[in-house]
Amino acid sequence: MTTYPIALRVPIEQAGQRLDQYLSAQLENTSRVRVQQLIAEAKVLVDAKPAKSSMRLRGEEAITILGEVTLPPLRAIAEDIALDIVYEDDDLVVVNKPAGMMVHAGAGATEAARNRGTLVNALLHRFGQLSQVGGELRPGIVHRLDKETSGLIAVAKNDEAHRKLAAQFSRREVKKTYIALVHGWLKKDRGTVSEKISRDHTRRTRMTTRGTEGREAITHYKVTRRIDSPFGKFTLLEVNIETGRTHQIRVHLSSLGHAIVGDALYGASRELRGQNATITSLTRNFLHAGALRFAHPLNSTELSLERPIPAELQKFLARLEAS
Repeated sequence: MTTYPIALRVPIEQAGQRLDQYLSAQLENTSRVRVQQLIAEAKVLVDAKPAKSSMRLRGEEAITILGEVTLPPLRAIAEDIALDIVYEDDDLVVVNKPAGMMVHAGAGATEAARNRGTLVNALLHRFGQLSQVGGELRPGIVHRLDKETSGLIAVAKNDEAHRKLAAQFSRREVKKTYIALVHGWLKKDRGTVSEKISRDHTRRTRMTTRGTEGREAITHYKVTRRIDSPFGKFTLLEVNIETGRTHQIRVHLSSLGHAIVGDALYGASRELRGQNATITSLTRNFLHAGALRFAHPLNSTELSLERPIPAELQKFLARLEAS
């Protein structure tokens, strides 16, 4: 039985680590998600003060853990939900995720509605056992897609595949290609956005390129089509990212003044008003992860997988072009 409080002193060689990463490595049988919950409940003090999970350690800090998490036990729930399997073997699976589906529930979620219908739940029902590297709420999840973004996502079935695939992502060896439709016509046929991305201090659900701090983010885009319709001008883009920051493509394209169609969080309208008072709408973001290329984590075979934009985006695009 664990006795509280727990006192730790951060070695100087651990300087630069995030607080949650450091603690998940120090606390036996405690996942990073559970550590983040402890921090959110103010049960972790750094130099006698509450801290954030993202805090970067300097070394020599005194950390005190006051007690256990009081939130409900963390666990994903197996649900019988149809999956579009693009690739599968003994070590991994690649799924074409629909828009509107969360990859996994948030920390502290229970069996309430907010934890229903996730990709993780569907995967657990289909495969039973997945990699445990990501913790109880994120079994098998190596990378993520936003809820309203559709497309390819790789999932690890075992811990070895998870670690090796995660290392490829870390080394930027995984090639991810997206299709995006944005408002307006971009001036250049191709370009790169390399603005750092950080949390928006005013609206915490948003990310921004305007902060004084931030994490490196690199997005490349190429124009594939320019559309002039009664609903306005639009540009269809092929987008490749070197990094995988939260909302990266959405933030970077919005920073250029060309928000993704349907992305209300970053300035786009869900409804488009055209000539003769016609209206068309899109209930999701026009962003699709269409291609994924990487080396198989165990046998090094190159996997190159694709899925076209889903029917609702094809229909929306056809309506714009037919107007």
